[in-house]
Amino acid sequence: MTDLTGLRLSYTRAALRRTDLNPSPLPQFQAWLQEALDAGLREPYALSLATADAAGRPSVRTVLLRGAGEEGLTFYTNFESHKGRDLGANPQAELLFHWAEHERQVRAYGPVTRVPDSEADAYFHARPRESQLAAHASAPQSAPVASREALDATFAALHARYPGAAPVPRPAFWGGLRVQVQEWEFWQGRANRLHDRFRYARQAEGGGWAITRLLP
Repeated sequence: MTDLTGLRLSYTRAALRRTDLNPSPLPQFQAWLQEALDAGLREPYALSLATADAAGRPSVRTVLLRGAGEEGLTFYTNFESHKGRDLGANPQAELLFHWAEHERQVRAYGPVTRVPDSEADAYFHARPRESQLAAHASAPQSAPVASREALDATFAALHARYPGAAPVPRPAFWGGLRVQVQEWEFWQGRANRLHDRFRYARQAEGGGWAITRLLP
């Protein structure tokens, strides 16, 4: 294997100054995400989701962001999955977006709640039909499966159960989760590892945001 100790890049693409920042973190995040989308970055809405179970054991995986508004950052999952069980026992999470081409990262932390059933229904039925069937086939998500053939057989059986244009019901174990962000961090890579980092922390009084520059 290649020696990894000598592999490094110097980040020189951009800087981030206090005067560049929006007073509110959500528009700042939306602007950075839109820049990534406009630049054609591959799945810039993909994020690393970190959770911990009731005993504090951490776990992380990649999911897709499906909403970013004043109510929070939203993704969808099987509630019986590893992450679903973690969040049922310990409903808080941290998200990480990494846009390597733009030498940027965003972290977001906060408590997690379920989205309303009506919202979950609308999103579920907006997904491709095969994705709707796959939600049923992968149940309970993260559980062992005997083989790929067994999974494919379950998927084929679901096609037979819901033929043609027959509606596929959203399973009760599948829905949306929303992180109500209490703390954000925006990171812009800089030369010599002297990166620009800014934290937005929610203030108890008035609901505003305190912005602090952090050491790299």
